[in-house]
Amino acid sequence: MVKTTPYPAFGASSILSRIKEGYLIWVNVVPHIPKTARYTIGTKIENKFLELLEISYIAYFTQKERKFDKVSECILVLDTLKFFISVAWEGKFISNKQYEDIVLKLDEVGKMFGGWIKNINILQQKKPRHVDAERK
Repeated sequence: MVKTTPYPAFGASSILSRIKEGYLIWVNVVPHIPKTARYTIGTKIENKFLELLEISYIAYFTQKERKFDKVSECILVLDTLKFFISVAWEGKFISNKQYEDIVLKLDEVGKMFGGWIKNINILQQKKPRHVDAERK
């Protein structure tokens, strides 16, 4: 019997898979954070991970005309997430190893978003101009 998922299958190297891997690392880190930080910055980081997963999923299915804006929004959320993770590390709420594991995963995601934006730009440049625009 083949088990199916309610959402489209994404390749192992997809952005969504990498974000999910980073989130799962974070979920294992959270119980070891002091309670005072767990329910403040810990919750903030978890919410940013979930927001990043959500908007990345939406960006994947967004119409071509709006994809650049959605991917740009993903990059903004990713940068914000990385900022809060660095704050947690500087506050000594997470170890160097935990920080490294999460940031390496998020750096991969950032490179993938950068490639996605580059690809969108290339496709937009190849897009044929409207006939009326050429006449002017």
